[in-house]
Amino acid sequence: MNAYGQKTLEFHLQEVKEGRRRFENAFESVARMILDDSDKIEKVVVNGKSTYDFKVFRMGAKHVVGMFDEINSFVSFVKDAAEGGSSGEMAFVLVGEPGNGKTFFVDSVCALYRQFIAQEGNRRYTFNFKKIDQLENYGKIRMIQSQTFEDPMILAMNLFPSRNDSMDYLSRTFGFSDSELEKYFANYKPLGACSDFILNDIRTVTNENLEDILDFFEVVPVPLSESLGTITGKYSAKDKITSSAVDLLGDESIQRLLHLADPNNPYRFDLRRGALARVAGGGIHFSDEIFKNKKDLVQVYLGVIQNRNIEIDGFRWPIDTLIIATSNNSEFNRFLSEKEEAPIVDRCRICYVAHNTNYHLQKYLTDYALGSEVKTTLTKEQLHQDPNLNYAASLVVVFSRLPRSEKLTPLEMLRLAAGEVAGEKSIKTLAEVIDILNHEPDITKRFGQKGLGQRSLGRALQLLMETSETNEGRCMFAEDIFKAIEKVILDYITDANERTKYFEDIKIARGLYRERIMTEMFNAYMDEPLAVKKDVMNYVNMIIGIDAENLGPDRMWKYKDPQTGQLKALKIDERYVQSVEERLGLKTKEQRESFRTSIRKIYGQKMSIDTNYDFMDNVELLKAVTDVRLKSDIAGAGSLIGALANRTNEENQKLYDRMIDTMLNKLNYCKTCAQKTIEYFCTQSDEQ
Repeated sequence: MNAYGQKTLEFHLQEVKEGRRRFENAFESVARMILDDSDKIEKVVVNGKSTYDFKVFRMGAKHVVGMFDEINSFVSFVKDAAEGGSSGEMAFVLVGEPGNGKTFFVDSVCALYRQFIAQEGNRRYTFNFKKIDQLENYGKIRMIQSQTFEDPMILAMNLFPSRNDSMDYLSRTFGFSDSELEKYFANYKPLGACSDFILNDIRTVTNENLEDILDFFEVVPVPLSESLGTITGKYSAKDKITSSAVDLLGDESIQRLLHLADPNNPYRFDLRRGALARVAGGGIHFSDEIFKNKKDLVQVYLGVIQNRNIEIDGFRWPIDTLIIATSNNSEFNRFLSEKEEAPIVDRCRICYVAHNTNYHLQKYLTDYALGSEVKTTLTKEQLHQDPNLNYAASLVVVFSRLPRSEKLTPLEMLRLAAGEVAGEKSIKTLAEVIDILNHEPDITKRFGQKGLGQRSLGRALQLLMETSETNEGRCMFAEDIFKAIEKVILDYITDANERTKYFEDIKIARGLYRERIMTEMFNAYMDEPLAVKKDVMNYVNMIIGIDAENLGPDRMWKYKDPQTGQLKALKIDERYVQSVEERLGLKTKEQRESFRTSIRKIYGQKMSIDTNYDFMDNVELLKAVTDVRLKSDIAGAGSLIGALANRTNEENQKLYDRMIDTMLNKLNYCKTCAQKTIEYFCTQSDEQ
């Protein structure tokens, strides 16, 4: 078939019948994009509760991180609307603190949807009216495109004045079955005012001859231009003077009035001037900071959300659009306080967006804030990044987002929120704490709703990069991030109670950073990047094999390593085991046995799920092993610090040089951060 034949309405309807093209609404398209591939849906446990993770949102170099509950709410909303539920008459509104990823999430959804629609078989089509100059009253206008990108199937459903006649035409000519027609007509919409008006003019000129009528249409793909705002479009709240309903709905066009002889022709309104018409053909409309708009504009949104119509001067254009909006807490609360605005909120599905509280996931967000480009100093020299910088920065911002609780310490909450072990405290305790907090009427007191956002983290990293120490040393040293975040808190956090809490959070984060440096120093001293990990696993394996029946007089125990599947031999060193347990404060035999039982239990549970589990999240055990090895390997407590601090003799200098060499070549340090890290280790500051 030639190119012209492929543009006919009959060809399009035949393609729909054969399943090569689709007729579905925006909700069905988005739901299919997310849920079509069951392999990309995974069950996960987040904060003690089972939920789903949709892998479609985790693709690409800069994808959505965390937001499990929010994504589940969004998917549920879209799925309900796709199945004809009440969500189809609502907008999905993300409410939360600035810098917690609301806009980033919506932009990601829009980008994914554009990619999805661009695939063959998912393309959206609309129609043009051609040969318009053969009609009267249209002047020199030759071609008119459907202003709201109406689907050709909608045109077919309205081809005859009677809906039954249209159904007969589809059934008789193309062989659509009753069940197919029932399914398609569930998405029936009347034609928009101008399309309907033009179609009536065509009927008059052609004396209602179907063949002649069809000759006036051509089917074309909906343009996928991001810059034109088609398929996905964004409307950002403007100030009270410059914003008007025209920005959303469109307005009368002077150019068109010069051509149109009939003053009643609704085509005189240029809908594409507004943001809504450009996404009306199965697109996504994103309203940024919706409640910052002035009242009359929000009233326009109420009509659009509820009726899914663009209305101007009594004319109507039905639209097929998923409406997503964002708002920060203060604007939303201000809007709620104006009681007369209740109908708007009633038409919105409000989803409160929390900050990320998993410090492992925060690592990716901190990487986003650091940027993917190679950093340089002010003099264009390459800027090195301390290997502990991401960890230190991530800890501070995550601690700031964790509320205080009598049931859990901040450290226990941090561990449990990241799915780690927190001593005797279980994940159920965290789930209870979250449940209690989420019943707070004040949204900002709920779990993860308050804290330092991504923008605050970005500012801190900017401050770190502009300091003379960073530029002169050509390295972003991890400890300096604490000072940078302190400055951000002083400059940008106005609430005194919040400031006090954030400074306490920095102290706790510094303590954990100290533990990390102890581990790094031990690895550097042992000339082995994973030295601590090996010693921790040695302790775990020793307490498992200590009572083994096949243990000979030489205290050698053979076991199968679950990580490699190979048979290994391990010498049970009871003095080492006892030294570690003494560091843990376990004095009596009962205490030691209780601790060993808990470690064996964790080992059994974790290894069944993840054979690579290494106990490195158990801070107490990690610290005890590090202390024992650091202080037993170099006779006398604190002698490594002494040796590194006092390099007057040759032996100490050799040790220092060897450790620096290991840090440079095996642990990703540069000369600046290696020396500064050793200096920090020797000061014994931030010890907890």
